This record gives sequence, C-alpha cells and structure tokens, in this order.
Amino acid sequence: MKKNIFIILFIFVLLSSLTAGSVMAGMVAVKNDNVNMRSGPSLNKDVVWKLGLGFPLKVVKKSGDWLQVKDFEGAVGWVHKDVVDRTGHMIVKAQKKNKGKINIRNKPDTRSKVVAQAYYGVVFKTLEQQKGWVKVRHGEVTGWIKRSLLWGF
Repeated sequence: MKKNIFIILFIFVLLSSLTAGSVMAGMVAVKNDNVNMRSGPSLNKDVVWKLGLGFPLKVVKKSGDWLQVKDFEGAVGWVHKDVVDRTGHMIVKAQKKNKGKINIRNKPDTRSKVVAQAYYGVVFKTLEQQKGWVKVRHGEVTGWIKRSLLWGF
C-alpha cells in the first residue's frame, strides 16, 4: 500500500513539473507598440530593445510578474507580464542574408497566386495553421505562408 502511494505521489510530482515547464516555455506576443524589453526583471533595469505590436517571444522563465523572453534572433531580455498576451503572431525569419522577400499566397499551395510579399522581420497575426502552412494577416493583407519561413505561434 505504501509503495502504491509513493508511486502515485511520484507520478503527480512528475506531471506537475512537466506542466509547469510547458507553461514556462510558452509563447507570448507584445500587446502594444513601443514596449520595453529590459536587461532584468525590474523597471529600473536598462531597456535593451523596443518591441512592436504583435512581436512574438518565447518565455524562458518567470520571476514574479516578469518574464524572461527570447526573440527569433536569440536576443534575451525581460518584459512585464501585463505587456504581452497569448494572441498568436509570427515573424518572417527567412531571407535575412540576401534581403529577399517571401511570398504570401491566396491558398496554402506553392502553385497558388502570390497576393503580396514580405521581408525578413515582418510580423503577422496568426489566423490559422494547416499542413505546414500558416494563414496570416498584416494590415490589409491576408494570405498563406509556408510555416518553415516563419517563427512564432
């Protein structure tokens, strides 16, 4: 009987830590324009980056009301939990070196019509995902982009 209780307790602790880790490693997006990413979890810390609306970030860890985050280029900093939410956004991670554009299509297919193009670093709101494609919106443009060209959620 004691062995069963120990096993159940062990499983409970294991599952609790896995759940906490997955929440910790979640994605968030910036809720407003001109949000400060700081060098530490305090308003007194230096501003290392200014972030724009929708900018996606991966949560690395939490300290009180502050989140340590990483962006698509690997930059790490801190944001207050009140300046982010879980609204899905993606950023173009392709074409950095040659400063080219990626295609935004009217259907999730490389043979479909190109409705617009986007440069490295452009942020899109995520509308839908299916079979390696993401339906996105940026301003008046809505279309599909191959998931492999984007970073975020």
